[in-house]
Amino acid sequence: MGTRVGALSENIRIALDALVASKLRSALTILGVVIGVATVMTMSAIVQGIRQQIIRTIEVAGPTTFYVMKIFSQTPLNPDALPAYVRVRPDLSEEEAARIRTLPEVEYASLWGQTLARLEFRGVRTQSVAVFGADAGFPLIQGGELVRGRWFTSTEIKSGAPVVVLQENAAGNIFGELTPLAQWVRVGGIPVEVIGVWQEPANIFAPPGQQVGAILPFRTLDRHFRIDKTNALFLPVKPRVNVAVANAQDAVKMAVREVRGLRPGKPNTFDVITQDQILDTFNSITSIFFLVMIVLSGVALMVGGIGVMAIMTVSVTSRTREIGVRKALGATRRDILAQFLIEAATLTGIGGVFGIVFGLLFGGLATTLMGIDTSFPFGLTAIAVTVSITIGIVFGMLPARRASRLDPIEALRHE
Repeated sequence: MGTRVGALSENIRIALDALVASKLRSALTILGVVIGVATVMTMSAIVQGIRQQIIRTIEVAGPTTFYVMKIFSQTPLNPDALPAYVRVRPDLSEEEAARIRTLPEVEYASLWGQTLARLEFRGVRTQSVAVFGADAGFPLIQGGELVRGRWFTSTEIKSGAPVVVLQENAAGNIFGELTPLAQWVRVGGIPVEVIGVWQEPANIFAPPGQQVGAILPFRTLDRHFRIDKTNALFLPVKPRVNVAVANAQDAVKMAVREVRGLRPGKPNTFDVITQDQILDTFNSITSIFFLVMIVLSGVALMVGGIGVMAIMTVSVTSRTREIGVRKALGATRRDILAQFLIEAATLTGIGGVFGIVFGLLFGGLATTLMGIDTSFPFGLTAIAVTVSITIGIVFGMLPARRASRLDPIEALRHE
């Protein structure tokens, strides 16, 4: 046992000495592995962070909340070129929302819309932000709290009054230190009075460039903006406490069918989407993203592996005499094989470690810029190191076998 440990230590020392002796070649070989591993770590941090935000947002809305939509599609449909089976479906209406609110199984239901627009105050403008058309029940679904002012009154909601509740960061961007309440701002060019400031929950998810910026009464949004009624018009429903989601969904479906006059046996002309379905859709999208990420980073790792093979082949050729001397002194084929495999594994192992460091650095920077939180991927780190070392062993096997099979007499004659 002690002999094996001593031989292993000797092989590691020889491998490190060889790498130090060829610094440039070693650095270039390691670089390919670093790029591959760093790509995996960065992309994984981003996808994992976004997924965590999605899950937390679902927790904010509550796992029982579900949505009625005109059509549920994993990718947004072009509102100007809808398929025939979508065009025949009616748009959601306030009448349907009012009918659902009367159900004993339902705590909250309302018709919401969404669009993108810029906020402007005295020449200061934001980038395009998400603008919701909703009501005072907005925080019941989205979470967060009102930090200044008030929500809409029933009169403002019914009349479509020109009032707005701004998201806290958006208000800060255009008002600075100035108090926003009672000020008039332009939302997509439409003048509205600021009556409140809403602070979103820390874990709410919004894609970059589409953060929630303002909430208007739904009728205000519908009156002044063109709403994509296929993709951006929906009806959030929150069942009462202790009411099973399935029971609430059945009641809602019956109510909407009743409003639309659908006879028994006719299919629904709307979709009811649960939080689980939203998460499943997101998982399917991120799975494809992960696959593409793995393929791309796999190419980088493959390039790194080929680099390992190349440098190890050159190393065997340049150290043929050294191999002959070691064999003459009693080194076995297994010793020579182990020496070069350890050298290859050391190359890719070092690359893996640096790749993890840079991956975590860039991943943390990317998630910070995107405004999402992520946790340290311990499992993925172990996999990245293992894969990088395995690549070194696999791609180093051919030159290592060649070195181990050299005839010691011919090797000693090599110049």
